[in-house]
Amino acid sequence: MCGRSSLTKTEKELEERFRATFYSEDLERYNPLPNFNVAPTHMHPVITQEEPQIIHFYRWGLIPAWAKDIKIGSKMINARSESVLEKPAFRKATRARRCAVPADGYYEWKGEGRGKQPYYVHPRDGHPIVFAGLYEWWKDPSKAEDDPERWLLSTSIMTTDSPPEGYAGGMLAELTALHDRVPLPMDRGTMQAWLDPQADDAAGLVDLVRAGAHDVAEGWTIDAVGTAVGNVKNDSPELIQPVGSLF
Repeated sequence: MCGRSSLTKTEKELEERFRATFYSEDLERYNPLPNFNVAPTHMHPVITQEEPQIIHFYRWGLIPAWAKDIKIGSKMINARSESVLEKPAFRKATRARRCAVPADGYYEWKGEGRGKQPYYVHPRDGHPIVFAGLYEWWKDPSKAEDDPERWLLSTSIMTTDSPPEGYAGGMLAELTALHDRVPLPMDRGTMQAWLDPQADDAAGLVDLVRAGAHDVAEGWTIDAVGTAVGNVKNDSPELIQPVGSLF
């Protein structure tokens, strides 16, 4: 599972990294960067297969087109890669609305004693991670037809349940020891394939992302961090400062 993340890079750094640009209006409207404590319902940068040259801001927590209420998005922050082509909420998006979700780390909690210790998973080299994601359009029935904010775009991060078959040990094994779900990262090549608007083999693309995840994750590390990250109102560099390690 990935239910809390960080994105501390500047818009300029992200534009250079992904060879894409932000809409200045979106930056002025949301002003989300840097964010050391990204949570569901926050507006989050994404790169879509429709416009890979633009970095958009979508609401974290996918709202299916058929949903009657925005609240369903809080249950759709992650999409299980094993079943995205079977679930009504994700099936169409996997075929036609794929995206990449940048982050520079994510948080996970593990029960220890009477409480839960937060851990921060991030690349050793400090470069951003990019997760495989899905997005969807939703029309808010409470708003007027001519309201420019009637349409809401939202996103979900794909996850996997275990390392690929035949892959033993390594960072993915450590991550699944931390939590039984792991967000699916992509390298540049996998991201290019995932965002290809001409690609019509959705099942093959999901398999490609799952198979390549372990190679990307080998460049990560896990640090124990302070409990302040548990409060979504906290947002400062101190949240990602290590206070120990997982093992």
